[in-house]
Amino acid sequence: MFRGSSFHTIDDKGRFIIPARFRDIIRVGGGDGVMLTRMDGSIFAYTYDEWGRIEARILSMAEKSDAIRRFRRVFVGGAFDCACDKQGRVLIPPSLRQYANLDREIVLVGVLDHFEIWSRESWESENLHMAEDMQKEEVRNQIAKLGL
Repeated sequence: MFRGSSFHTIDDKGRFIIPARFRDIIRVGGGDGVMLTRMDGSIFAYTYDEWGRIEARILSMAEKSDAIRRFRRVFVGGAFDCACDKQGRVLIPPSLRQYANLDREIVLVGVLDHFEIWSRESWESENLHMAEDMQKEEVRNQIAKLGL
């Protein structure tokens, strides 16, 4: 499972180094690379095994609404298979870098079944939004249901 967060930089070619603790999970998860796609203004990275489970769930959905078709089109259609090189680096395709506003400073955030890649600026904004959300009783109640 992916946990924790860390700050990194993207090189001039659009590559970043995946931390060793994440590389170990990636190898166990079906290979030496990740599936990258876009969501929530960031990039989501999945192991190959987890991506296969996601595709199976999407295919099994009975819902065929316009919104779900658009979601499939963007989420799956915008996904890229990205191999790790010998130095543990992954190249983020230009379209995903542009979508997530990734320039130099990025943050990798482990979110259990995947990790997310955020621009540092967007990550700081996301943290502020969470602090605001924590002031809402509804959000605190949802978190309390987790036993926290």
